[in-house]
Amino acid sequence: MGLAEGPTPMTQKQWPATIDEAVGVVIATLPDDDKASIASLSEPDLIGLHFGLGTWIRNNLGLHSGNGRLLESTGTRNADDASLVIIEALWRRLREDVPKVH
Repeated sequence: MGLAEGPTPMTQKQWPATIDEAVGVVIATLPDDDKASIASLSEPDLIGLHFGLGTWIRNNLGLHSGNGRLLESTGTRNADDASLVIIEALWRRLREDVPKVH
């Protein structure tokens, strides 16, 4: 994922408070090629995004900096687990958006 160089980190006022808001932020940030790549992954392969996209989510959405509302919305107690919940939600949303070829 090319997100390591991504946009300037969000300020606390801009942090998403819900999984849905977090997914929206990530989708708005990702290039179309990355969206397609993520959508094409199988669910077990999502763990491979932990250090690239997951790190970006943890650092830029405030999971390491006190975004307790987002952490709470994921139902987890730590930033690593919360980022995986967000990645899984992102993956599901991107797969819904992929046109089905019959």
